Amino acid sequence: MDLIRWGQPQNALVGILLGLAFGIIARLLMLRTDYRQYPTYPHGRIIHISLGVIAAALGAVAVPALFKKDYTAITFLTLAAQQFRDVRKMERETLSKIDSMELVPRGTTYIEGIAMVFEGRNYLVILTALVTSLTSAGLGLIGGIIAGCLTLILVFKLKSGKMLSHIAEAAVAQVRIDGPDLFVGDIYMMNVGLSSNQELVAERGIGVILTPFNANGKATLSNLGQRQAILFDLATILGVYRDDGEPALVPMAKLDMKDGRLGIFVLPQELDAEKARVVVQRVPILESAVRMPTEASVNKEEGRSNG
Repeated sequence: MDLIRWGQPQNALVGILLGLAFGIIARLLMLRTDYRQYPTYPHGRIIHISLGVIAAALGAVAVPALFKKDYTAITFLTLAAQQFRDVRKMERETLSKIDSMELVPRGTTYIEGIAMVFEGRNYLVILTALVTSLTSAGLGLIGGIIAGCLTLILVFKLKSGKMLSHIAEAAVAQVRIDGPDLFVGDIYMMNVGLSSNQELVAERGIGVILTPFNANGKATLSNLGQRQAILFDLATILGVYRDDGEPALVPMAKLDMKDGRLGIFVLPQELDAEKARVVVQRVPILESAVRMPTEASVNKEEGRSNG
């Protein structure tokens, strides 16, 4: 297989177009409008696809520029990184403004996670275009296509993170009223004073209890941002039976302080307890909410001494 010589314009063009094509495919592969309706369709998608094309072009053009010893290409990559950081800031501000209009908000931790994902995916696009274009320079057209396909597999694996089912077990629990006190299973949730609200809770309330597998899961579930993400996903998928100005009907997630279990209470539009359990299991684990106390050196030393 002949090596691509960047001195030949047609070969340089082939490498650039190949990197550009695989970069755009990578961005399309990572772009999805799901139950959260973000990015919006079609305008939100148009914005992110346009940014993906720019990222792919930067990654593809950087290789022939470096081959020609045009080191100013690194400057363009630096400027691109600054632009994508601005994208993260833009997403954060947009989602924060939208969040104030939600009956059940996402919360700042969820918003920061979404903004971080959109920034990171542009870097994955640059990486895909860069690797594809660089491999084309060394191994030719076929080698570039193979490298591009392998990079797309990597991108697909990095597209989504872990879910709550990886750190905890979800089970449907009974919602009961004991006087004015509301319980999900044996976990106390709140005081419900009005008899009308008590009747509504007894009629429409659904409870789920998350039991963490270990200390890491317990610490992650205690994060307020992670709890708010659970409530938001439940309210988005199953609906929420409330209107503005009704604090007694707000979904809640509270810890059992003794063992770290998380009790979840929601008044959904769709009365399906099993579907609520599945939704809870599929809530994404927020990167900024992850806690790993077992990895602390003091805990590792304690484990060795006990062993």
